[in-house]
Amino acid sequence: MAKIRIKQVRSKIGRPESQKRTMDALGFRKMNHVIEHEATPQILGMVKKVKHLLEVEEIK
Repeated sequence: MAKIRIKQVRSKIGRPESQKRTMDALGFRKMNHVIEHEATPQILGMVKKVKHLLEVEEIK
């Protein structure tokens, strides 16, 4: 399965609670935190929900 590298580039302060929980579920703790995940449909759906806060890169 493909992997994606996700970086938090915008703060979750002032965002709706559901978006904050999604960011926590993805594993983000602070700004500029970089995480690698498998590109499963569940992860891609979570990323799509908060894409305005993230920078996404596909790893080959």
